Amino acid sequence: MPKKIRVIITGATGMVGEGVLHECLNHPLVEQVLVVNRNPCGVEHPKLVEILHKNFFDLSSIEGHLYGYNACFFCLGVSSVGMNEEKYTKVTYTLTLNFAKTLLKLNHDMTFCYISGAHTDSTEKGRSMWARVKGRTENELAQLPFEQEFNFRPGYMHPTPGMKNTLPAYKYMSWLYPVVRKLFPNAASTLAELGQAMINAAVIGYPKQVLEVKDIVKLAHEEIS
Repeated sequence: MPKKIRVIITGATGMVGEGVLHECLNHPLVEQVLVVNRNPCGVEHPKLVEILHKNFFDLSSIEGHLYGYNACFFCLGVSSVGMNEEKYTKVTYTLTLNFAKTLLKLNHDMTFCYISGAHTDSTEKGRSMWARVKGRTENELAQLPFEQEFNFRPGYMHPTPGMKNTLPAYKYMSWLYPVVRKLFPNAASTLAELGQAMINAAVIGYPKQVLEVKDIVKLAHEEIS
């Protein structure tokens, strides 16, 4: 029998997190989903438990609720626009590593999946500030002794119909998706494929820790036996 998973999701009030949550709630191998949000996600489902918590730098008051999960899909993220490197590092690198290390302490058999982004800088030395910080975050996560750890680098994501947190730009660009997918297959996926790929990573694994768009699409369509 395929492995079943109990998933913690962050960022479920954003476009990516909402789409990933949607895939998890509708997947037969996902037994339970815990979302940890600052604000309510507005979703109700028999599989879903929600914890509202404002300070992601201090999880001590909710640690008792984080036991018993074997996957985390970390979809929380912010734009770097208007931020200096110190502030962006705090809300991206420091926050993510704190959450990951807390879960690792509580759940030793966990698969941790981090949503990074296309063009993330693994060398941590490039000119793009956000790409350096994301690269540092990926590199540090990859060294933590999770059962599995994966860094997902999506590009353009075709939104899932019916989601309420789809960014306006994506709504206006959706009509271009078939063309982009055909001409640039390594640059575009659907948000549904991203969610499916994260579930499959936790269930069957993947030979690479860093998944570019082509890896995301491939893994999304892997059959689970």
